[in-house]
Amino acid sequence: MSNPLVLASGNAGKLREFHRLLAPLGLEVLPQLNFRVTDIEETGLTFVENALLKARHACRVSGLPALADDSGLEVDALNGSPGIYSARFAGEPRSDARNNALLLDRLSEVPEGSREGRYWCVLVYLRHAEDPVPCIVQQAWEGEILAHPRGDGGFGYDPLFWLPELGMSAAELSADEKNRLSHRGRALQALVQALGHPLSGVVHD
Repeated sequence: MSNPLVLASGNAGKLREFHRLLAPLGLEVLPQLNFRVTDIEETGLTFVENALLKARHACRVSGLPALADDSGLEVDALNGSPGIYSARFAGEPRSDARNNALLLDRLSEVPEGSREGRYWCVLVYLRHAEDPVPCIVQQAWEGEILAHPRGDGGFGYDPLFWLPELGMSAAELSADEKNRLSHRGRALQALVQALGHPLSGVVHD
């Protein structure tokens, strides 16, 4: 029998990805909407703090174990910005196009070769709302920021996220390649290992 846990997110793509990886471990990943869990204000100053806030809130409301992630882009030339504000970099309403435009504007005076950055993904798993030892994993995906977008795939900052070793942007990768290489894909693998269940024979979307 599978053990249910609530995903502290309303993102359908994330739900599918987490379900695919965690189902073989006997974990049934359920969306927070099933339990009327609303989004909580992300008042933390780090990815870890925000992921913990979301996971504890989902645990309290649902009464189930919870899984939450917090992700974003860190650019060295901008002292780590947009960081935890990546999704709302250009303000509300949230818009990938406006976020990308603002990032390009902020980097307009930064020359090629000095535009290093990385995606971060932090995952938090809580057994219950007062869990004193949450399982926390984090993974980074190194790259550079382009001066012009390339590719039509992915989302967020993917059209500007250049992967020098591959000679393409994250938005030019296939879904399989992105799931294998990305910060979230590798964080999910790390979570599986941290929970003590080696993953084998599982194919990403």
